[in-house]
Amino acid sequence: AVTLLTDRPDDHAEIFDGPIVTCDVTDFREIVARAVELPGGPVAVFSNSDFLQAPTALAASYLGLPGKDWKAATRAKNKALMRRHLAGIDPVFSAPADRVPEDAPYPLVLKPREGVASEDVFLVHDSAELTARRDEIRTRRADPLVVEEYLPGELHTLETLGDGHELRILGSFHTKVSPPPHFIEERLEWAAPPPETHQVLTQLEALGVGFGACHTEFVVHEGRARLIEVNYRLIGDHCDFLMTDLLGIPLFDWILDVHTGEPVPHQEPVLGGARERHAVADVVLAERSGVLTEAPGELELVDGGVRLSYRPQRAVGEQVTLTRTNRDYLGTIRAIGPSVAEVEAAIARFRAAHTWAIA
Repeated sequence: AVTLLTDRPDDHAEIFDGPIVTCDVTDFREIVARAVELPGGPVAVFSNSDFLQAPTALAASYLGLPGKDWKAATRAKNKALMRRHLAGIDPVFSAPADRVPEDAPYPLVLKPREGVASEDVFLVHDSAELTARRDEIRTRRADPLVVEEYLPGELHTLETLGDGHELRILGSFHTKVSPPPHFIEERLEWAAPPPETHQVLTQLEALGVGFGACHTEFVVHEGRARLIEVNYRLIGDHCDFLMTDLLGIPLFDWILDVHTGEPVPHQEPVLGGARERHAVADVVLAERSGVLTEAPGELELVDGGVRLSYRPQRAVGEQVTLTRTNRDYLGTIRAIGPSVAEVEAAIARFRAAHTWAIA
């Protein structure tokens, strides 16, 4: 049986019919206190939240259960600590956003130290632009901001699963992002891991990443792989479901299994059958603020040899505020098919057949 610990019990009660326990899930001491009260005691402690990896790891360690190294989880979440820890392998300029030296290597990327979803991430070209953007962000949030050296190159992801002894590569996406100064992830296309992937694995090992799911973003430029961020959890934005369908594996079961002490399975993924070899997650983005007045609902369909699904992320009637971040997603089109051409044609037909309107 699964018991859900949450600080938002009312939200989860609408979709989860198991036992729900109210708990400050950001505090490992509270997680431990609630977990030991469960009948028979817990056999695993798990979260897929960016923000809860370190407290979950600390709770698992206290309870003597399999889990991530809390120090690795902390390094992965805190971008300043990640850069500091990897400085001997791949030095990248990084500084607190309020203490940037005059000789900083502009352009710089300004971002929240522990942010998500490309929120409040901007490319800045000089100190005046940095100050203006920083002051603008401060009207919305008070958490620490950092600047980092801008790393050019093609953006990729690496999806891995480990059991603490073996780290297995599940696959990789090639990511299209919006033009600067924003960094919206507009499309993820399944692709073979680039030749520089071994450099990424070296850096993950140095960070201590090796247990459970991990979604790593990196750029490749002139034969060099540079980490952008390490999300010590499963990829989101419906790409987890896309990967499960494409590979033909019970990915979510595998992740939970390693948290109960099982080894990473050695079953080789089957790429969705003999013919299905290409996959895309294509995002429908809001282009303005307003009320979403028209949009398709959840859909599953087959278009020739392409399996296509659409999952809305905003409901008709909902107020949409344009943020120039991943929060602007109206929905995601997932498509799996035998070739690039067939997948692209199916996505184009789906977009042409449906309307997204904001008034």
